[in-house]
Order: sequence, then structure tokens, then C-alpha cells
Amino acid sequence: MHPNPIYRQADDALNLAFAARQGAGLLCLSADGAPLAAQTPFVIRDGHAFLHLVRSNPVARAAPGPARLIVTGPQGYVSPDWYGMEHQVPTWNYVSVHLLGQLEPLPQGELRHVLDMLSEEFETRLLPKPAWTADKMPAEAMERLMRMIQPFRLHIDSIEGTWKLAQNKPEEARLAAAEGLAAGHTGLDLAELAALMRDPPA
Repeated sequence: MHPNPIYRQADDALNLAFAARQGAGLLCLSADGAPLAAQTPFVIRDGHAFLHLVRSNPVARAAPGPARLIVTGPQGYVSPDWYGMEHQVPTWNYVSVHLLGQLEPLPQGELRHVLDMLSEEFETRLLPKPAWTADKMPAEAMERLMRMIQPFRLHIDSIEGTWKLAQNKPEEARLAAAEGLAAGHTGLDLAELAALMRDPPA
């Protein structure tokens, strides 16, 4: 997370809403040797992130414990030529939110509820497509798949957000760089990143 306070003006509500909208992140735990990490979808309910992992995943085996869920968003390379200012250097703009807290395994009996929350969250985004539900699966096949995964809950104790959107530049330079990004060059979701640069969190 970038330490400059100018990039950390978004409040917890905005950061949490961003994370919920993204819906997937990199779940990290400390362990002997290198940190462990697993990419996972999640849903946020009442200050918790609910998710599931394959039982053989090293992150699943390392829980319970303190964890960090890293949720990234639009990002891209910013050329110094776009600012219209002298003596600038290249940089990379991005949005990233970290959810920190205690990761705990849930009883297997809660797995179906977690799966239903996840599918409902993401199927709803596909409306008007008829929603897929687990009821469409044969019970035996569903039970076989469920034996392979474990439900988890991350108690969100703190939230950190970095919205690095050229807020350290004069407005004219920031908007000019947003126009350069919007043209589409190197990065992910450049149109959204450019839109955020035009109107960063205050």
C-alpha cells in the first residue's frame, strides 16, 4: 500500500464497497518460509468476507490465523508526457483495497449457505439471465463436489485502501493524464482508471 496520505482519502465505506463490487481477491496468510496466497471470490456480509477454498490448498490448511485479502482494481502505466509538465517521471496508477482480519474455517454444515451466497451475488449481476442455483445440480454430484471444499469467514478488523490517481499533480495535469490513459495503452480497465482520475475520492 502506498504510504502517501493523498492516495488514502477513501473512507472505509468506499473501500469496502469497492472490494465487494470487485468480488475476488488474493487471500494471504503468513507461514514458515514464503507467505501463502490463494485467489478466491468472496461476498461481504455484516463486516465479514465469506469464501471457500479447496481443502488441499495450503492456505486452507494454514487457517485459522491472521489474514490479508488483497482486492485490486483498475491499473495502468502513466507516461510523463501526458501531464504537460516538465521534469516528470513514469508511474503506475491503481486502486487496491486490503481487508485485514482473522480467517477462520466454518463448519462443513455452513458450506451450502456460503456457496448459495456466492452464486446469488454473482448471478444477480447477470440479470436478466435466469439465475443459476445449486438446485440445478444433481444432489449426489453436488455432495461429491462439496466434500472437496471448506467454507471460511474472514472477520474484517481493518481496511486499507490506496487510490493512486495522480492526486499529487495539479488538476490540469491529472486530467490530461486521464485522457492519455483513456486512449488505451498498457494496463487493466483503463477507461475506469481514467474516470477515477478525473474524480478521485476526496
